[in-house]
Amino acid sequence: MLMTNGRLLRWTGIAVLLVTAMLGVGHYQAKATQSGAVSEGSAPPFVIEYYYKAKWGHADEFLALFKKNHYPVLKKEMELGRILKVSMTAPRYHTTEDGRWDYRVTIVFKNAAIANDNFDSGPLLKQLYPDQETYKKEEQRRFEILDAHWDLPIKEVDLDGR
Repeated sequence: MLMTNGRLLRWTGIAVLLVTAMLGVGHYQAKATQSGAVSEGSAPPFVIEYYYKAKWGHADEFLALFKKNHYPVLKKEMELGRILKVSMTAPRYHTTEDGRWDYRVTIVFKNAAIANDNFDSGPLLKQLYPDQETYKKEEQRRFEILDAHWDLPIKEVDLDGR
């Protein structure tokens, strides 16, 4: 999903992402049914990479806000068993501006169904951040300083298989 100053592009991107995710879950469920792996416990992990491109000079501020307001929520979801692993990387060198990103967050969900369910994080957010006004203001700022943000579900490719 690309974020710009225009809300239409933002909401269109969200809609496309949701439709893509739903289609992906449907495809995954069909493949699981065909292979006989229908129980949630036997479903493979589902990995999504989240890319963040901060406005020039704001990457450190973005990282500080991410660590303060979003990472604790992801850690709580790990405690709940929804997420298996969270990691963040940053490029060592730079690329062209059109291909630039500042941070890639990789989240390994327990399975595709959990990654795409409508988990209500509201209770977690209220527990972790009793001062909701400050939390919401800082989260708004975290996204204001981005030039772009996109989510990319990924899959492993077996190089030794057919």
